[in-house]
Amino acid sequence: MSAHKERLYFLLQVAAHRLKTAADNDLIDAAGLSTTQVAVLNLIASSENVKQRDLARRLRQNESAITAMVARLMKADLVTRRRSETDARTWLLDLTPNGKKTLKRAEKPFQEINARLDQTLGKKGVATLAAELTAVTEEFSKGE
Repeated sequence: MSAHKERLYFLLQVAAHRLKTAADNDLIDAAGLSTTQVAVLNLIASSENVKQRDLARRLRQNESAITAMVARLMKADLVTRRRSETDARTWLLDLTPNGKKTLKRAEKPFQEINARLDQTLGKKGVATLAAELTAVTEEFSKGE
């Protein structure tokens, strides 16, 4: 078989869309956030002195999209931003106490989604799919 005959691109797109839609719905119910917003909060929580431009790079988004996202997260009292002490052009991001609580509420929906993936694929299937998706990601990241 070939990727073309199996319609692999189409199947990946449908699976990704359905997974993201289910995750978004569950996260909105649990924490009032989308998967993208949770990704931003997780990246901010994962290290100190997170630069707004680094978020854009890591999420492969343009800086204006991240600026708008950060503005919404600030308005929701989830994130604060401050100027870097070493570079006045750079914004550094931190979670507010409310942001930390909200991020904690997002854990259960992800646990449930991962449990569904485990149930659907089994342990061996999860490991195989993870390796194959990593290989696809690496192949299509060449030259970026």
